[in-house]
Parts: sequence; structure tokens; C-alpha cells
Amino acid sequence: QLQASGGGLVQAGGFLRLSCADSGRTFSTNRMGWFRQAPGKEREFVAGVGQSGVNTYYADSVKGRFTISRDNAKNTVYLQMNGLKPEDTAVYYCSTVQRDYVSPFGSWGQGTLVTVSS
Repeated sequence: QLQASGGGLVQAGGFLRLSCADSGRTFSTNRMGWFRQAPGKEREFVAGVGQSGVNTYYADSVKGRFTISRDNAKNTVYLQMNGLKPEDTAVYYCSTVQRDYVSPFGSWGQGTLVTVSS
């Protein structure tokens, strides 16, 4: 079970930190990723992180603004979002990802809504 939290309403240029807690027992062995779905659009990849947290990957649209990290002791993956733009408005989800770091697998947990006002 994956539970995302930390979303909210923020002005353009602001920041938020999302968290996603995994209640399972295999978190440290899984690659993890963040995805988002804006109204009327398909869900898209945002960022991915390897099991140790060393390897990270980002969508071009967030590179340099967002940072993914994880704490295996807390079974939690984070997404630090800086320099937010109105186009970042979406529901954000976390998921386990495949070896390519961008393809999700498994079930989606509850997402968290991020709204960026202009």
C-alpha cells in the first residue's frame, strides 16, 4: 500500500515536499517513481530513484527543479518540488517502477493534489 501526502495549494515559484509511505516489506528492494496526472491528461512520469537512492532520473519538464530521494529506514520516497509552475498542477502518485525507472508496475496508491496558482 502506497500513500502519498504533502500536496496543497502554492503560488508559482513556491515549493512543496511530497512524501509517499509504503506499508509493505519490500520497499528497500524496489525502484520507486513519482508520476502525475493533470486534468484531462494521461498520467506521466516525473522522477525515479534506484534502490539505494544513488541513481535518479527525471522528466525533462522537471529537471533542475524537482529532486527525488528515499529513506529506506522509513519506507518512504520523497519529491522536493521547487520553482513550481502552474503546469505542475496535477495529482501526484508514487509507484514501484521497472528497470527503466520510468515504467510503473503494481497498484497505484492514493495520490496527493498539487495546485499551483499563477
